[in-house]
Amino acid sequence: MTTARDLASFVTLLADETRAAICLALLDGRAWTAAELAAHTGVARSTATEHLHRLVGGGLLAERRQGRHRYVQLADPSVAYLLEDLAARVEPRATPVRGLRAVTADAALRRGRTCYDHLAGRLGVAVTDAMETSGLLDRAAGFALTPAGAAWLTGTLGVDPAALRSGRRPLARGCLDWTERREHVAGVAGARVCEAFFAHGWVARIGSGRAVRLTPSGRTALSDLLGLPDVG
Repeated sequence: MTTARDLASFVTLLADETRAAICLALLDGRAWTAAELAAHTGVARSTATEHLHRLVGGGLLAERRQGRHRYVQLADPSVAYLLEDLAARVEPRATPVRGLRAVTADAALRRGRTCYDHLAGRLGVAVTDAMETSGLLDRAAGFALTPAGAAWLTGTLGVDPAALRSGRRPLARGCLDWTERREHVAGVAGARVCEAFFAHGWVARIGSGRAVRLTPSGRTALSDLLGLPDVG
């Protein structure tokens, strides 16, 4: 059974700004090297490596090797849900006026982004709402993919039915969006929707970060398929 000391020890993993920044960067679902994370957080590589050892040891990150290179990524989807949920519960602080580039990047993240392997931001919430309105999701008692939703994924989006087998991961679940303060769809269904949107060219990344945008073909397709409004 988890003790108060265990919980306090776990929480301290995120009680450091550099470690928190590392975890938020890894919400893009990709694997990063220590050097990349050091550059991203503005600390020395040795400092980043030290923080990574703590995060891996605490179960928040997983390390994998590929040839001579070592990469880290979030340990599993539940860590992404935890981080997004915690971020949504933090009251935003007043921040000083920043440069146009920073303001533009922040606006792009709020408009649409990936949260590990599913869509978030206004785009993610709008897709979730449209799926519910179309009868593909049932939120009457939590999140559930309806039979029509499963048929839409495997038929219209071309998802392999085997890819919907959830195993230990929920087929569909709500993830509290930290910018919208509402839930977007996550779980296996959320991941497959995001994967299919990328594969069809309906969404595209903005630069190398988490921000994504609807493409012109995506706007047309999702308006036709889901009645999705313009997400601006």
